[in-house]
Amino acid sequence: MRPVTLITGASAGIGTALAHVFAENGHELVLIARREGRLAELADAIAARGHKRPILLPVDLAKPDAVDRIGDVLMLHDVEPDTVVNNAGFGLVGAAAELDHAEELTMVDVNVRALTDLSLAFVPSLERHKGGILNVASVAGFLPGPGMAVYYASKAYVLSFSEALHQELAPRGVRVTVLCPGPVPSEFQERAGIRKEHYPPVITQSAEYVAAAAYRGLKQGRRLVVPGLGNKLVTVLLRFIPRRLVLAAAGARNLRRTR
Repeated sequence: MRPVTLITGASAGIGTALAHVFAENGHELVLIARREGRLAELADAIAARGHKRPILLPVDLAKPDAVDRIGDVLMLHDVEPDTVVNNAGFGLVGAAAELDHAEELTMVDVNVRALTDLSLAFVPSLERHKGGILNVASVAGFLPGPGMAVYYASKAYVLSFSEALHQELAPRGVRVTVLCPGPVPSEFQERAGIRKEHYPPVITQSAEYVAAAAYRGLKQGRRLVVPGLGNKLVTVLLRFIPRRLVLAAAGARNLRRTR
């Protein structure tokens, strides 16, 4: 079987940027997202640059059988992953008890369950190819987030799980890197229900900048990538600020974003 790079959430934002970076570096891609039309546009753009046209997999990762379906399609194309990029995920802004309960559980399915399943499902092929896993978390994973409680908690899980997996899989020759970007202008804000807002430039990066940093970090075998000096400083400072103050500040900001 020939090796491919699997990228979820490839239809927009960081996922699209990651697809371009991996393609530019010679990876054959399997692109996964719900929106087939957007995947086809991305595949056309990659092929227009002279790269092999990606395999497209329109799959809803919230479905319990999503990873089984992905595995079946890979076998059909006689390919197997040497790299898995778990970028798919979304957030919801608002008090947890007031948001749609089913939507919050879907968030857990996509951000946590599907990511875990995909991280573990292809370890034998990753080991054969001495490949890696890139899991996309967030700076939000470093703190609790009243007003986006489930989203912040899901990213804390991704951060913890990925760091542990980095340690566990290193002896098998499999790199695991967790990416923790700060604010990235994308469709994420609209999906989350966040009104349009401007973030401080010191913590804001483009999807292209974040994707390039993520690719370098994965290839270097780094455990954690936090793009941008401003975001690195935030993660360090959070260790010294009393938790009650972090809670108050995060809650005030997140709940204000819905107004």
